Amino acid sequence: MRPMDNTHIDFELRGEYITLDALLKATGLATSGGHAKQLIADGQVLVDGATELRKTCKIRIGQQVQLGDGRITLRAAEV
Repeated sequence: MRPMDNTHIDFELRGEYITLDALLKATGLATSGGHAKQLIADGQVLVDGATELRKTCKIRIGQQVQLGDGRITLRAAEV
């Protein structure tokens, strides 16, 4: 599965961080945790513009994740 052209997702983070593989699954850019891990291992995922190969990399508020034309921006959840 590839994200649609120019997909932009604002993801509201409720804790300190989310792991990269869990973020891809939670946003629907990966169909499963295994799929997310494969996308990361294949070097298809960028974090803040750099290729990220660590599946459980901690993604925090303000960071951007990109997969193809899909982009996720993490924001603080409103309380």
